[in-house]
Amino acid sequence: MSSARSRMEDVAARAGVSVATVSRALRDSPLVSDATKQKVLAAAEELDFAVFRAASALASGRVGRIAVLISGPVRAWFNGAVLDGLYDGLRAAEHELSVYRVTSLADREAFFGTLPVRRNADALVVTSFALTTDERDRLSSIGMPLVYVNQQVEGLPSVSIDDAAATRLGIRYLVNLGHRWPAFAQVDARIGFTYSALGRLDGYRAELAGLGATASDVRVLRARGADDGESVVAQLLGLADRPSAVMAESDELALSIMAAWTRLGLRIPDDLCVLGFDDQTLAETFGLSTVAQPVTELGRRAAAMALQLAAGEEPAQREVLLPVRLVLRRTTAALRR
Repeated sequence: MSSARSRMEDVAARAGVSVATVSRALRDSPLVSDATKQKVLAAAEELDFAVFRAASALASGRVGRIAVLISGPVRAWFNGAVLDGLYDGLRAAEHELSVYRVTSLADREAFFGTLPVRRNADALVVTSFALTTDERDRLSSIGMPLVYVNQQVEGLPSVSIDDAAATRLGIRYLVNLGHRWPAFAQVDARIGFTYSALGRLDGYRAELAGLGATASDVRVLRARGADDGESVVAQLLGLADRPSAVMAESDELALSIMAAWTRLGLRIPDDLCVLGFDDQTLAETFGLSTVAQPVTELGRRAAAMALQLAAGEEPAQREVLLPVRLVLRRTTAALRR
């Protein structure tokens, strides 16, 4: 006999009813009177809230838990902000959150090889993690509702921003300030991982192309990591026709560029304008102009969508696009001729 079943018997004994009545009461069946339902709920609460949750899961087939799959460390700003939003949305619905973190190819192979989320959650949120066709098929095979965050998968529920359009907004702003051909700084993607920042690179190239830029006008600066502003600055200083502005794929990389630039005695924005992407807390602290994305709200909306799907309901929108905005601070200014 399962432990959940035996716990239901404990609730039945405490309430003085049958196990079948307990099951019906937890499903809010119309076959059980309100008085009996209250008696069953009171008995479950007296024995422990966890008992009630276990019995309810047995009766409904749901476990009251949403899982999330993230790429990279939990401490990363984007991951932390998404998790905050997910937690807020699920806590209000009295659901739990399980986090599965993938930081390497070995982690990735282990997760998709064993699918530990199977039977342990009512829905899975996949955030900033580009799945291969085989991986997507693996997840679909377990029959669990999926919600994608910060990416779009045709026909599947998602909550995201338009990364390409957001970057075009930033580049257009710099060009309007007089910076003819801004550069774009990007972290080299690790093999086997694709981040939404790649869409930002597409937006950069598309915006310059729309303005009539030639291949030599498109300057993509590569960094080994988000803290590798030194490499970006070295590449900038090595250009014969050095750009007067640079947009980074993230605030973290932009802040590292700023630190490396000022260590050389050069000034921002006088000698170089810097624009970030995200609007994390440190952006405001250091006066970084940036394209702000509503990451915590992405998490909240994803939680709401996952809860609807887990309950067998169809969301009003299956593909939700949230707006971004320019936040202007002291690192950008009009070109001084």
